[in-house]
Amino acid sequence: MYESHPSLALHALFRAKPYQGAAPEKAHFVFVGLDANYAPDVERSASFALIEEYHADGVSFWQRHGVHHPFLHPGYVGDRRGGGVPYHRNFASIGFTPQDAPCVSFVELLHVPTIGASDLDPNDLDEGHLDRLATLMRDGQPRNVFLCADAVWQLRRNPKFRWLPRVISGEVLPVLCRTGKTTIYQNLHFSCREQQRRRAEAAVIGALARAQPCVEVRPPG
Repeated sequence: MYESHPSLALHALFRAKPYQGAAPEKAHFVFVGLDANYAPDVERSASFALIEEYHADGVSFWQRHGVHHPFLHPGYVGDRRGGGVPYHRNFASIGFTPQDAPCVSFVELLHVPTIGASDLDPNDLDEGHLDRLATLMRDGQPRNVFLCADAVWQLRRNPKFRWLPRVISGEVLPVLCRTGKTTIYQNLHFSCREQQRRRAEAAVIGALARAQPCVEVRPPG
């Protein structure tokens, strides 16, 4: 179950682009989360123009403002302690730069924005959106896909993803599987309070980014 966000403008942005940052098919680093959560009154916020700009073109936003998400923009007005702010602040510790923007994508299991805490059920997820994720993970392109444990667990409940291995416990950024040149990792959620392991994983991802030049992936066909 989840509570859909009341903002029609925010829903329109997600219908146009059900992802954030680069298009996932073209990205070299794809981070899969559960749902995109915003404050209920975000459309009335002085920062909503930044959020609209970001969802319209996340790559240009990052390159223009020097931060990958509006929550980190110095002009952002809102609670910097809750919501998605800790997630994106912790993500920034990986060390991606604005030059990497065309190669970094965020995509959620849920295709619509939400408010409050969500407890997703298989019936909540859109089959067309899941088809896109399945293709992304199995097309064998040179890509790194990162799934938090809850995302792995949710996906394995759907027949499209029964091929995914079970959640791995206790390891730092374990490799779940490889399909062609695509490597699928299990990472801690960036809001997780296991700071030592989360920081260790961020360091490993940062090393991957430095070792693998960020080039736009060219999807087959």
